[in-house]
Amino acid sequence: MIRAIKAKTDVVVDLRELSWADASLMLDFVMLARRLRAQERTMALRDAQPQVVALIELVGLDRLPGVRIERSAPQRAAVLA
Repeated sequence: MIRAIKAKTDVVVDLRELSWADASLMLDFVMLARRLRAQERTMALRDAQPQVVALIELVGLDRLPGVRIERSAPQRAAVLA
C-alpha cells in the first residue's frame, strides 16, 4: 500500500491471484482510493476473481469516484482439428 500511496501516476492493483478478501481489505482500498483522489489520481482493480468482484460491488467500492474494475477479455481456447 505504501508504494501505491507514493505513486506519481494512477494505480493499477492486479487482483488476479487473490482468491479471498474480507472487509478489512476493502477498507484499505477505500482509504487508498480517497488518498489517490485527493492527489487527482485513480485506482483500477484489475482481473479480480468473481467472488472478489462480488465483495467489491457489495461494499460499493466500485462506485467511488476514481475507482474502476477492469476485466481482461477471456482468452479463447485453441481449436484442435
